[in-house]
Order: sequence, then structure tokens, then C-alpha cells
Amino acid sequence: MNAGRLQLKVKRVSSRKRSRDSLKTYLTPASKRGGGPCPQQCPTACRVSSMMADTPPVEFCSDSEDLFGDYDSILEDSSLLAKLDDAEQNERQRNVQTSAQNGDADQPDFTGLRATKDGVQKRVSEDVLSDSILDGLTDEPFEDLPPSQLLFQEQMKESVKRSRLQDGETTSTPSKNTERNTERNTERNTERNTDRNTDRNTERNTERNTDRNTERNTERNTERNSERNSERNTERNTERNTERNTDRNTDRNTDRNTERNTERNTERNREDESKRTSRRSVADQLKRTMLCNAASPSSVSRTAVLKEAVVSEEISVAMQAMETVSSQTTDLGPFFGLPSKVKDLMHKLRGIQTLYDWQETCLNLDCVQRRRNLIYSLPTSGGKTLVAEILILRELLCRKKDCLFILPYISLVQEKVRGLASFGLELDFMVEEYAGSKGRFPPVKRRNNNSLYIATIEKAHSLVNSLIETGRMENLGLVVVDELHMLGDGSRGAIIEMTLSKVLYTSRATQIIGMSATLGNIKDLQTFLKAENYTNDFRPVQLKEYVKLNDSIYEVDPREEDCFRFCRPLNFKYSSGMQKLDPDHIIALVTEVIPTHSCLVFCPTKKNCENVAGMICKYLKEDFLQHRQEEKSVLLQHLRDSGNGSLCPVLRRTVPYGLAYHHSGLTSEERKLVEEAYSSGVLCLLACTSTLAAGINLPARRVILRSPYVAADFLKRSQYKQMVGRAGRAGIDTVGESILILQEKDRNMARTLVCAPMEKCFSNLMHDEGKGLLSLILSLVGLNITSSCDQVRDFLRGTLLYVQQEQTCVRRSLWEEVQQCVDVLKEKNLITVSADGQTLQVTQLGKATYKGSVDLTYSEVLYGDLSKGLEGLLLNSNLHLVYLVTPYDMISQCKPDWMTFFRQFTLLSASEQKMSAAVGVPESFVARKAAGQTVKKTANMEVVSRMYLALVLFSLLKETNLWSVAERFQLSRGFIQTLLSSSSAFCSCVLHFTEELEEFWPFRALLSELTKRLSYCVRAELIPLMEVAGVMEFRAKQLHDAGYKSLTHLANADPSALCSSIENLFKKQANQIVASAKMLLNEKAAALQEEVDELLTLPLDLPRAADAERH
Repeated sequence: MNAGRLQLKVKRVSSRKRSRDSLKTYLTPASKRGGGPCPQQCPTACRVSSMMADTPPVEFCSDSEDLFGDYDSILEDSSLLAKLDDAEQNERQRNVQTSAQNGDADQPDFTGLRATKDGVQKRVSEDVLSDSILDGLTDEPFEDLPPSQLLFQEQMKESVKRSRLQDGETTSTPSKNTERNTERNTERNTERNTDRNTDRNTERNTERNTDRNTERNTERNTERNSERNSERNTERNTERNTERNTDRNTDRNTDRNTERNTERNTERNREDESKRTSRRSVADQLKRTMLCNAASPSSVSRTAVLKEAVVSEEISVAMQAMETVSSQTTDLGPFFGLPSKVKDLMHKLRGIQTLYDWQETCLNLDCVQRRRNLIYSLPTSGGKTLVAEILILRELLCRKKDCLFILPYISLVQEKVRGLASFGLELDFMVEEYAGSKGRFPPVKRRNNNSLYIATIEKAHSLVNSLIETGRMENLGLVVVDELHMLGDGSRGAIIEMTLSKVLYTSRATQIIGMSATLGNIKDLQTFLKAENYTNDFRPVQLKEYVKLNDSIYEVDPREEDCFRFCRPLNFKYSSGMQKLDPDHIIALVTEVIPTHSCLVFCPTKKNCENVAGMICKYLKEDFLQHRQEEKSVLLQHLRDSGNGSLCPVLRRTVPYGLAYHHSGLTSEERKLVEEAYSSGVLCLLACTSTLAAGINLPARRVILRSPYVAADFLKRSQYKQMVGRAGRAGIDTVGESILILQEKDRNMARTLVCAPMEKCFSNLMHDEGKGLLSLILSLVGLNITSSCDQVRDFLRGTLLYVQQEQTCVRRSLWEEVQQCVDVLKEKNLITVSADGQTLQVTQLGKATYKGSVDLTYSEVLYGDLSKGLEGLLLNSNLHLVYLVTPYDMISQCKPDWMTFFRQFTLLSASEQKMSAAVGVPESFVARKAAGQTVKKTANMEVVSRMYLALVLFSLLKETNLWSVAERFQLSRGFIQTLLSSSSAFCSCVLHFTEELEEFWPFRALLSELTKRLSYCVRAELIPLMEVAGVMEFRAKQLHDAGYKSLTHLANADPSALCSSIENLFKKQANQIVASAKMLLNEKAAALQEEVDELLTLPLDLPRAADAERH
């Protein structure tokens, strides 16, 4: 039945059993009518329909209530049964008396009493239902009855016809009566009640309620309806009806009918054979019918069914209506609109059983339910990401739309890809990584699955551009931005603003969710994003902020006049040598918490991190060496293996004490090993730079800020809050502490730092002489979003720059800045302007620039380098290609060591040296510099430095041993890995740049392969394993040696087998590796399948025969 077609109105009244007061009739048991015995006896001659009093139509109730309670209890209500028996007896007496008066005088008296063998008198017609009652049932239709009771009426009619046809002109005999009653009652009650009630109630209630209201209704409806209906209806109906009807009918009918009917009713049955037929008791029939009331099929006429749909209380119709309503909404279940399976996965994969109050409040906000844009701000470690993940899952599963999750760092992208891959496998959506050199533009268009794109800031911008260009923005349902306050962070903030502005302008249906630190001008961001704001100061662990000044500890208290309140003195007993080495008492402050608890020490420079870790080790007791000694030995071995046998001397000294340092000088493998060891408690202290606070979440019991500086710059309040926010581990600590170490000269600035209002966030499109605005206008014209200056101005009205133009556009007005940018782009040959100055068009160089995400400062230089490279491209070596993809922005970070440069230059082949001279770095220049001689003919130092970095990369590609290369060039291994990562990303950009310029076609295949080599820089056989998110070189070697040599091997691996074959691999890590491999394999297979489907799809514009004839 289509509930929508019937326009059934389903009203949820209550989750408890509905009131039956409005339905109290003669069929309602006395115990449920809330009274004593019936105050007025029913007339003896009334029809059965008169006992069913007219009642107003009732509304359907909640699907979770017990719809069988009143009907089940009817068997236990003796008052009803007694009334039914009285009605039958009175009707029989009336009919018998009437028959006696109108009959012949010599007709035997069949209504008299006779003594039985045991001497007890019994009425002859005790179990015979007179025709007058049946006539009453057929004279007038029932009114306002459920289908089961209308069905009872029709069954009675059919029984009369069937028995008359079967019996012919013969009288109903006791044996026939017995067999018919027994078989009919037993088979019908057993089969109909068991099959209908058990199968229909159990399956319908279980499946529908489980799927729709799993958590709430599974326990209540499945257990209550399945067990009560199955057991009660099956056992009660089968056993009670079978035993009662069989025993009663068999015994009673056999004894009474056999003895009495045979002797006294033979002649009467012959005369009344056209009128008399055996019937089942009305009481038995009604009892059986009422039991299966809710589950009986609607076999009555359509008119009755339509009437029933409006006024009846049948569960089947209500359930169908509820199902129809649910199918038209995006609510799939009880877990914030998601199925309970998502909640189970949260518990299984994350250990999350319940959400914080603020999370539930945020998820239930009206703006969230209506899919309006939202910015929510909470302190660090408050659980912001979980809310975003639930909203992402709701968009993927309920609305079947793609989602974009923007994160600030590659490490965070990789961590999130690993964490959500298992959800994607279980819930059937794709998780795609867009970081570094990874990601396809435009993304694969999938027919059967939706995708979650997890991207860095730069890759997210390129992704949105590709979706706009291909007209697929309507498929993007949700954009989530982590660290939204980074809008105020230089060039990266400008890219975030460009991305969000394009989303707002091109897709009205795409929702934007921003997670931000608390800002002083959040209203500006709300206006920009047309968003509502939710703010909460919740922290899972209480944070107490302190400062150390001289020999005292002060608690930060904004209510105090100078923001500091004295807390306690420091009475550490330092020797004179120790006091000289550690004047700030760092050793004493950390030993108050380690090794039992964890501690983070933030230092202003990378070198200071290493020094602080080494200093603390000198004064720690030998007991620290015994703490988790075996696990620290395993960690040292893994660090050594990751460096191909090399180990940092500082880590070799500090790790046995449970200490390490953490900064960008470590390789990504070293950082990962240190982070995992700290999270598991093997390491209890990390000396780190501020980048750790902005990256992966590593909380601590106590956080110490070694100085209020980052390098030479005083801390910003947002940086300070991010650092101290790491204090307090949810579920472990009850309180977190932060201590800022101050010198007297920094006291006033520190007071502003810890007590001042939050900083404000301003647009950075005008940062670095308007470079962001230039890039924005170029991409707008290239993507055909705008084609005139007026349209550019219209677009800019939806930017943060427009909201804050009074603060950001100081020298000129915003529209003057726009005109200035158009002129600059025209000068750079990136756009053309029509004669009337109205129409803007992008050039091929401009298109290549924005599609390759190339900095406008370097686009012209890159074009010149590539053009010059075509004249004499060196193909027998990678050096020339490596030089062309060495990032321009890395040049200033490294100064050549001339002796090293000369030694490496002499190792080059003749053709490679010739290539170096061709780009502007001849051997003579390098030799003179190495010898310290004066160079007569100067060279472009940017080209020279770029060539030096190219030699570093070239050596790394040949050896793949980062440690030996770092030692040879006297560079930190962290810098070399950063250079490698930046080069792979820039190589990808250059590849997209060349794809838009036909003259650079030779570079396309060459750069595609080089991108892959730079991304991993390992032996070729390890590359397929390192494509899996989070698998580093050391882990890839372990997997390869264990027999897992391909992505397919890894995707089909047993996590338990991985743990047993790979040393020190935890089960959680093994699960993430296998899940990531499966997701990547599915992604590749789906991409291939999409290509196959596209090839086999019949073109829509295929010419037909009729078209050919016309031509």
C-alpha cells in the first residue's frame, strides 16, 4: 500500500503505550476500562455490531508502542467472555421459544432438558449458534472496525456458503461437526496466527524498526514485538486455541452432540437443513480474530481499506506510512541522522562511546540541520574534529554528495587519510589524498561511490578550480576547513580565502564548516562566509596557566592588576655548576612530572631543542634508564634502521632516558617514530619547536615554554594558546599545567600575551604587494567566472577583503587595486583586455600559470627556463630535469659550500657539466669560488644556488640514502627531506603547467615519471608500498622483506599476520595500513572501471540513420 497515495497522516503521540480511553467499547476488557462490572446489561436480542460502539477515528501512534497489549489481554478478561456466552445463550433461548410457538404441535421438544448418564441435565443446543445471530451479522455492515474484524464477518459468510455446498441437503452430524471444528480451528489458528503473526510481526517490526530506528526501536520493538508477538501469539494461539478448541469442541461436541443431537435433533435437522449449519462459537472466533488483529491481511474491499487508512489503528498501515516518510528525508538513523553502524564504528575504531555535551548541542543546531554555513570555535583539544567528521559522514551517506576536508599540513592529511580509510571501507565511500604530489585534477568522476577529498590548503584550491572548470561543483556538498583562523596567515591565508570565495560564488548548495580558534573579530568571518557562529570554552581537562619569574611561580589571573598572582616559591637545591647550566630550573620543573607523566618543552629554535634535551639527561637519575628499557631499545633500533644504519648522536644519548627532540631537522620517519613512542609512553619528554603545537595532537600533563619567542619574534597570542592548549590529556589527566618561563625584561609584553583579548584575523589577498589578489583575478578570468572588470568587482563583494577593505586597502580603494592588478596581469602577458577595456580573456601562459598553481613571480622565469631547456635537453641524465623542477622559493634557504660544490661538480659527466654551463654555471666559476679567487665574470647567484640544490637532489636520486647525502653536503637531513618534498610538489605543478602549453609536449612524459621518483626517492620495488598513506621507507622495507611486495598483497593481508611478521607493529597500526591499502586499491580499480564505462557508453550525439539521410 502506498502511504503517500493515501495521504496518511502519521502523528507521533508518545513513545509509551497510547491511551485506549477513546476506544473503550464492549470489546474492551473490563480491567482496561477502569471500572467494575458493566453498569448496564446488554440487551439479549442485540446484534454483535451493537457491542462495538461507534468511536471517533484515532490518530496513529508512535511506532515504538505496544500495539498488541489490549488485544492479547482479551483472553484473560473473564467479563467479556461471560458476556459473549450470555449473549449466545439468550439468543438461542429466544430462537428456540419462537420455534416452539410456531412449530407443529406433535414436533418433539428439542429445547427441553434430559438427564445424561451421570445424572446431570444439559441444554441440547448449548453449542449451536442460531441463524438469527448470523443474520444480524449479514444484515448491516460493521462500522469503524479494523480489517481483521471485517475479515471475521466475511469469513463467517464464506463458512456458511462452504458448509452448505459441502453438506448438500444433509444435516450436520456430530462427527462432521467435530472434525470440521477441530481441523478448521487447529489449522486456521495454528497456520494463520503462527505464520502471519510470527513472520509478519517479527520480520516487519524487526527489519523496519531495526533499519530505521535501530538504537531506540531495536531494543524496544524487536524484543517486545518479536518476543511478545511471536511467543505470545504463536504459543498462546497455537497451544491455547488448539487445546481449547480441540479439547472443548472435541469433548463437548462429541459428548453432547453425539448423545443429544443423534437422538433428539435428527428430525429437526432434516427439516431445518437449509437453515441450520454448525458454527464455531462467537467467543472463540472473536478471541482468535482479536489476537491477530494487527497482523491480519486487508482482504476486504478497497473502500474499507481506504476508510481504514484514515481512521484505523492498524500497525501495518502506520509502518508503511512511516517508511514512506523516512525515504523522503536524509535521516538514516538515530546517531545524528546516521545509522547506528556509524556509532558502532566510532566505538570500535576510535573508542568513542559518548559525545561531549557541546558536541551534541552543536550537531543539533538549527543551522546545522538546515545546512547553513557554520563557524565553531573552541580551545585546543576540545574535540572539534569529531563534529566535522560526523557532518562529513552525514553528507556522504545521507545526501550522497562529495566532501572536501582542508587541513594545513601534509602530516595531518596523511594521518586523517589513515584514520578515515576504515570508515570508507565499512560505509562504502572513497577517501582520496591530495597532498604533496598526490591527487588527480580533475578528480575521477564516480558513478557508484562518493568521495571524501582530504587536502592541504594549496591542493584544495587546485581541486576546487578543476571542479569549477568541469562544471562539477554541484557534486561537492560540504567543505570543512580546519584552522580557519589561518585566513590571516600570509600567502596560505590568501589561498584559503580564494578557495572559499569561489565555493560561495559558484555553488549555493555547498555548505561550509569552519573550525577556528577563538578570534576577536569572528563577526567579519561570519559576514564573509554568511555563517552562524557557535562558541564554547569547553576543555576535556582543566587548564591552569602559570608563569615562572625569577625564583617564583605565578598563576595567570586576568582579575589581578598585573595578571599574575603569586602561587609558590621555587626551592630547588641546585649546585653552582647546575645553576650555571640551568638558570631557568627547567630540570627541576620537568622532574616534577616525568617519567610518571608526560611533558613538552617548547623551545625558540631547533638547536635549542637538542641542547635542552641533552642538558636534562645529564642530571637525571639512573632510575630513568630502567623505565620501559626494552621498548626504548627497540625504538633506538628502529631509528637506526630508518637511517640505513645511521643514528643521530643526540637521540642515541637521550632516548635511553625517555627523552627526545622534535623539529623539522628530523626526517619524516624519525618524527613518526618519535611521535608514536611519545604517544605510547615510551618517551616521557619532548623538546620541540612551535610546529608541533600546530601539527599532530600530542598532549602532555605539563607544557613548559622555554621562552616567549619563536626564533627572534615574540609569540603571538594564537601561538601561545596553541602551545598551552596541549596541556592535559583527556581520559588520563584531571588537570593540565602550562608554565611560561620569563625574564624580567619580558614581563610587560608577557602580561599582554597571556591576558590580552584574542587577536584579529585579516584578509591576506593584499599581502606581498597584492600577490593574492593578482592570482585570484587571473583564475577568475581563466575559469570563465568573470569576463569583465565589473564582474570581478561583483565577485570581490563576496570576499573577506571586501568586508575588511577599510583596514586592508589603505593606499588605494579596493576598486583602484583591482584596476591596478588587471594592468599588471596584462603587462605579464597573462590576460588580454579588449579595446573598450571591458572584456577580459586569459592567455595560454596565464591558463598554464593558474592551472599549475605557479607563483606569479616565477611563471615568466619558469617559462624561460623550460624554453631554454628545449634547445639542449639532456636526456642521458636526470640532472637537467631535476634542475628545472628545483623550487625557486628554496634558493634563499641554502648557501653553497664552494669546496663541496666543486668536488661534486668534478664527479659529473662531460655532458652534465656542459648542461651546467648552458644554464649559467660553468666549471671555471665554481673552481675559482672554491679556490677563493676573484671571479671576473659574475654569474647569476640565484641560478648558481639552484644548481647547487639540484646537485643535492641528483645525488639523492642516485643513492637514496638521505644520511650520506646530508653528511656530504653538510646539510641537515630534515632540510634535505623538505627539499625533496618541495621538489616533488613543484614537479607536479610544472607538469600541469606544461600540459597547457603545446610547445612543451616533450616534458609531459618525462616529468610524470620524475614526479613519482621524487615523491618517494626509494628503490623502485618499494614505491607501490609507499603509496599507502603513512608507510615510510623503513616500514616499506620491512613489508617487502616479509613478502608483501605489492599493493594487492598489502590490501589482502591479515592484520594479525602483519603484527606477527613485522617487528614492533601494533594491531591498530596494522589495521590502518591494511585499510589504507584497500582504499587505495579500490580507488585505482574504480578509476579504471570508470574509464571502461565511459568507453562503452553510447555517445549521446551519435548520428542516426535519419540524420544521415537528411545530409
